[in-house]
Amino acid sequence: MREVILDTETTGIDPRSGHRIIEIGCVELIDRRLTGRHYHVYINPQREVEEGALAVHGITDAFLADKPLFADVVEGFMQFVKDARLVIHNAPFDIGFLDTELQLMASPHGCMADHCGVVDTLKMAREKHPGQRNSLDALCKRYMVDNSQRDLHGALLDAEILADVYLIMTGGQTALSLAGQGTGDQEQNSNGVSAIRRLDPASRPALRVVVASDAELQAHTERLAAIKKAAGFALWEGRPVE
Repeated sequence: MREVILDTETTGIDPRSGHRIIEIGCVELIDRRLTGRHYHVYINPQREVEEGALAVHGITDAFLADKPLFADVVEGFMQFVKDARLVIHNAPFDIGFLDTELQLMASPHGCMADHCGVVDTLKMAREKHPGQRNSLDALCKRYMVDNSQRDLHGALLDAEILADVYLIMTGGQTALSLAGQGTGDQEQNSNGVSAIRRLDPASRPALRVVVASDAELQAHTERLAAIKKAAGFALWEGRPVE
């Protein structure tokens, strides 16, 4: 199963008001394991960044002036996400902006739903933790995910953090380094795809192995026998009890 954790930064909050995407960050998972590949690009929105949005992500008009247009990067982006399941925090926001960008350029790609499934981790978190705060920062605190570098929002950094949160929230996790921890020598191709610097497995502490005692094994055997007797058959044996 291929999943892509995705985040965007924008000039404002509503694409219907003419706001545009200025950054896309994606992290790839295959069978719930980080592959070490990501997609990251900044985009010239051909309009000013709203003051409120600038306060969130800190990406200025001057910085974006020489960046490519969405039309220049769309093929590489669609190639990276095609046939993947997108994992997004507050998915309607990001999908709404991506669909708008595709519509503005009359793209033959249609809309994102034509190419990808979508999982909304905000919806998932609200179902798991009703009545609680479920922002990405709140989930980091709840699941003890390090987001200490997140002074400002950034699409790639947020995608990396969300990958950790998502894997923990759905039953498991794997370590990855956050944007800015690398040395800056990562190779990146013209489509913005490059390898994420992973944590050295040798630096992780050895897992503790707990072995059941003889008394615990006996209690387990007796419990299984009691379940089998009460049910009339043992599902784990794959056949009815005679």
